[in-house]
Amino acid sequence: MRRHKWSLQEQSHFLKRTGELLSRGYSLSEAIESLLFQLPRAKKIEVSECLADLREGFPFFQVLSKLNFNKYLIGYVYFAEQHGGLARACQEGSEMMLKRDKDFEKLKKLLVYPTLLIIITIVLFVFVDLIILPRFSSLFTTMNLQPNFFMNVVSLFGHALPYLFGIFFIFLLAFLSYYRLKFREKSQIKQKMLLSSLPIIGPFLKLFYSHYLSIQMSYLLSGGLSIHEALSMFEKNDKQPLYKELGAEIKDCLRKGERLEEILLTYSFLEIELPHIIRHGQKNGKLDQELFFFSKHCLNQIEERSEKWLKTVQPLLYSVIGFMIVSMYLAVLLPMFQLLEGF
Repeated sequence: MRRHKWSLQEQSHFLKRTGELLSRGYSLSEAIESLLFQLPRAKKIEVSECLADLREGFPFFQVLSKLNFNKYLIGYVYFAEQHGGLARACQEGSEMMLKRDKDFEKLKKLLVYPTLLIIITIVLFVFVDLIILPRFSSLFTTMNLQPNFFMNVVSLFGHALPYLFGIFFIFLLAFLSYYRLKFREKSQIKQKMLLSSLPIIGPFLKLFYSHYLSIQMSYLLSGGLSIHEALSMFEKNDKQPLYKELGAEIKDCLRKGERLEEILLTYSFLEIELPHIIRHGQKNGKLDQELFFFSKHCLNQIEERSEKWLKTVQPLLYSVIGFMIVSMYLAVLLPMFQLLEGF
């Protein structure tokens, strides 16, 4: 049977409502059975099949995996089934993903309209440069008049455009070649180190990875597991290769006698404050709480930086578009006045 794709919003709302019902005393199968009435027919059939798997003893995270849920949501459920806080994890995980989805929607709204305007403006620039300006240029040559600044801007842009497209496609080809031949061959940890070093998106990735690691460690430790046992849970998580690899590496380093905070300092895709938080938490005996509050701090930082970035980029985009439109308008209008003065 072909699976219907669940949007991230649908997945998050499903898990959030499941968590709410669990917190009111429903069993997991009762909660999902209750939610069946709120689902469209196609998804109702899929969830009914998965409900049967759940009753046969399959873990909930495997059921969600069968439904092709987001790997981070599956991760929340996987770890929650280890420490026993499924209701809380479902609600907090879904809220985090809903916020992330909301930020992506804001970014899409920010970029779609300006991108459309830029494409239309570029088409008009090319039209003006190829059709209108050559006629003015021939008249200017005949009347011994000099092209104005805005005519030069449009002409320069028109001549540079093919080179810009060429550079873009060369860069795109190099990027795809590197991704297929080199990047995919690297370990998950090395991949994330490279990604986190990128400008703009790198700091956001660091915050996200740090948030996820600290919140899951917090849940596992508060559930009574030791650090070594918590890392074993990460190591067994086949759905998230990064955290599986990270758990195995950290365990190996701990066996060699290294301290946890010193080990984490070697991972550049994690926030530099995380090792200090762990050291402080180990000193005061409240590591689970320290990690929980740090995860909230990371999430708040993601939201604040997203808002700040959006407020910076939007005016900049519209300023560039405005300059392009004014240049094109004056490149057409000013020659008319110059020609009239010539007569």
